[in-house]
Amino acid sequence: MKKLALMTAVLALAAGMATAQTVRMGTEGAYPPYNFINDKGEVDGYERELGDKLCAMAGVTCEWVTTDWDSIIPNLLSGNYDTIIAGMSITPERGEVVDFTQNYIPPAGSSYMALKADANTMGRISVQVGTIQADYIASSGATLLEFATLDDTVAAVKNGEADAVFADRDALLPFVEESKGEFVWAGDEVQLGGGVGMALRKTDTELRAKFDAAISTLKADGTINAMIKKWFGDEAVVF
Repeated sequence: MKKLALMTAVLALAAGMATAQTVRMGTEGAYPPYNFINDKGEVDGYERELGDKLCAMAGVTCEWVTTDWDSIIPNLLSGNYDTIIAGMSITPERGEVVDFTQNYIPPAGSSYMALKADANTMGRISVQVGTIQADYIASSGATLLEFATLDDTVAAVKNGEADAVFADRDALLPFVEESKGEFVWAGDEVQLGGGVGMALRKTDTELRAKFDAAISTLKADGTINAMIKKWFGDEAVVF
């Protein structure tokens, strides 16, 4: 009887795994350390580690999908994937078309990075298209230069096309640290957005609730703070 009961439990577990919901996690794969493609050609970074953990806690199977940033919301709405987990700041404007989970990164600063500390932050500023930083620069009076990826915005500064790049400070920090003095901070840090969260279609209320509950648990037990420090450093803003 014990062997029969054990076999029944194993079969039930296998059946449950086979029918587990697959959730397609949409990300950019070009915004380290939030998300990037590693040497194996796989999605990696803070959001990959966190996303896999959230899927396990929600009882679903993750499938990772990469897409260009400027089409990331339209592709979600078109059904090409089920979530966006891609360093996306929570804003009222985005909240009109998608629903967000609570944030899994607290509100943090946006900064200017340039080749010299006294760079003109009201001059030609490179930003990634479709970001809250782009909206800020557009309304600041500076000359807005938009590019498809973060790497492109940095290259524009390096080649003299832009006076400075404006982006999440956490995303620019590796460039500053690894440039050995070539890149420096310029101007003042600016607080934008309500932190970073997962975006889902407004109809997917049950799935959003599962991820919300998992994020709450990981905040309460300190797991998210440990992940943030692992990927962004000990000086990163935590909960």
